[in-house]
Amino acid sequence: MRALVAQTRAEVSMTLRRGETLLVTLGIPVGLLVFFSLIKVLPLDVKNPVSFLAPGILALAVMSTAMVSLGISTGFERGYGVLKRLGSTPLGRSRLLMAKIGAVLVIELLQAAVVIAVAIGLGWAPHSGALPALGAILLATLAFGGLGMLMAGTMRAEATLALANGAYLLLLLLGGMVVPLSKLPAALADLARALPAAALADALRASLQSGHVVTLASWLALAGWALVAPALAAVLFRWE
Repeated sequence: MRALVAQTRAEVSMTLRRGETLLVTLGIPVGLLVFFSLIKVLPLDVKNPVSFLAPGILALAVMSTAMVSLGISTGFERGYGVLKRLGSTPLGRSRLLMAKIGAVLVIELLQAAVVIAVAIGLGWAPHSGALPALGAILLATLAFGGLGMLMAGTMRAEATLALANGAYLLLLLLGGMVVPLSKLPAALADLARALPAAALADALRASLQSGHVVTLASWLALAGWALVAPALAAVLFRWE
């Protein structure tokens, strides 16, 4: 247990020391939240843009940490042979992976605190639907973490870097995080709803903004990705 805690602490420390990681995990989400809340350029049918944006930016923050940051950092660690060496230590592979997921959850808590504080400062009044929101975030973390580890464990580090950033941009635009799915063409919106980004954004809006029950479709999409993505990563992951 001490080894797991120590490695988790090390993973969090290394993440917080990487400036480019902080830009993706904290800088970009907060910047988007402030910019689009104050400058009304998005096609939002709401009086106060932050009420739509805050849950979506929370979803974006989860995606940035669990998929982009974890995937890219793990990809380069794999490329440099770090994972192979750590996997052969008494820490073991299972505790190494647990430490990485634990570090992701710690960073997400930090992100949530910052994003929620900024959103409240911009006039957001969140609903008290914390329990379903936490459940959705946990499922999304498994889903996005699985996708990140799948990329990191099957491709070169440079390819993981490119694909993770490309997927981030695509899901940002199509995930209902800053642009409502209702503004997309019907076929594209239907496809987007099956993706974890849109499912998480919808779940967070239902639980934290409107106080509604999260739809079954969102739960099914999140649960499906949370099962399939880590399973594929476990089967296909190569340590070197």
